[in-house]
Amino acid sequence: MRDLSSNRSGATLSNSSERRLKQSLGTLAAWLALAVTAPAAQARPVLVELFTSQACSSCPPADALLGTLANDPGVLPLSFNVTYWNSAAYTDPYALQQATDRQSWYAGLEGSQDVYTPQAVVDGRTQFVGSDQGKLTSAVAAAKASAAGDIPITLGTGPMLTITIPAGAGGADLMLFGYDPSHTTPVDGGENAGATITETNVVRSVTNLGTWTGAAMSMTIARPMGEHVAAILQTPQGAVLGAAAQ
Repeated sequence: MRDLSSNRSGATLSNSSERRLKQSLGTLAAWLALAVTAPAAQARPVLVELFTSQACSSCPPADALLGTLANDPGVLPLSFNVTYWNSAAYTDPYALQQATDRQSWYAGLEGSQDVYTPQAVVDGRTQFVGSDQGKLTSAVAAAKASAAGDIPITLGTGPMLTITIPAGAGGADLMLFGYDPSHTTPVDGGENAGATITETNVVRSVTNLGTWTGAAMSMTIARPMGEHVAAILQTPQGAVLGAAAQ
């Protein structure tokens, strides 16, 4: 005679093990789904600077190319209008001496004194003619791939601007740029006389806030000229360690 109670016990043990196995598999599946769907750490935006002038006939194509980057959250495009094209024929209303000085600094990093427009600089390291779409696309892609582990910068909201940086490997200048999102200007003289030029993220002010030494820091300052602001951590060699905009 078979021991039915023994069989029932064995069946109960088997069902219990099966339930535990299903629970474990369910938990594993949930963790895997979370790992797949959880957002990755937000990489800082890649800084793309265009040195340009409304008086330069070669610049409008570069201005338009920079404008195509404005909707990419992974890129911070900024237009720096230089002063050396200004003349009696036409004066760029957005030209800044600080823009000219910044471009000259970049030229010095390359061991050169030559400056030109349009010039693009990606993440402070890669320099080329600003209307070269192929080089711009490649440089931005390469910079995006290497920007994930950089220093996060937090910009506060309100009438005063609060900038917060955590501790890290220091030795970088904290630069602040005020900029307007767009300007469309009818040009009435110079090489572009009769043209209407649209520029994106036109820089209106440039401020060096000093050296970040690596210690955690927070500062509150008056907002600079410009509808928006961008804060950049940049080494003396040009490398961008952090960037944020609002």
